[in-house]
Amino acid sequence: MSNPIWDQSIRNFLEQAGSSSPTPGGGSAAAVAAALGAAMTSMAGSLSQGEKFAAFQPQITQVLQEMKELTGECERLLQADIASFDQYMDALKLPKQTDEEKQYRKNTLHHAILQAIAVPLRLITVCRTGMAHARSIAEISNKNVISDLGIGIILLEAAAQSALLTVEINLASLKDPEQVRPYREELSALMEEIYELKSSTLQIVHTRISE
Repeated sequence: MSNPIWDQSIRNFLEQAGSSSPTPGGGSAAAVAAALGAAMTSMAGSLSQGEKFAAFQPQITQVLQEMKELTGECERLLQADIASFDQYMDALKLPKQTDEEKQYRKNTLHHAILQAIAVPLRLITVCRTGMAHARSIAEISNKNVISDLGIGIILLEAAAQSALLTVEINLASLKDPEQVRPYREELSALMEEIYELKSSTLQIVHTRISE
């Protein structure tokens, strides 16, 4: 199914993102940033072809396939981010006159909040995976485009950081500390790995640039 937002021009997306409309918002921007990170990683792999890179072709081919799948996931998550926001706004409009209506509204809002957490959390996981694949070809890809690979890593990390903020603002709506704790633990582990991947990959990038 075609995604109207994804199929827009960059100009149209920027105009919508900068308008008074709440969507596309930060979560959508994060998904686009992650897709750009995947594109830069793909560029590095696509330009690491030929006899000079023959020994690494299976690894590079795998990364190219993973980046294609990652981009598709970013598109789905952009759509899911908008849908989760709409779901939350619809829940806010539910009637709350009777006790039954109040309970139904409360339950619907809670479900919408959990979905608004799940979508950017998934994007963080996608970014982590993308960064791991970029890291795997940092030492073997074409040196002439190693800066582009580094930019891919930076974009993926920025997307993860952006998605983290979206998770955080929605976690603030959960009042039960026991429900929040597992999310905090998962986020901490993911972000620690992401920081390490960024640091180690950029170290390789800078070393190869200066060789």
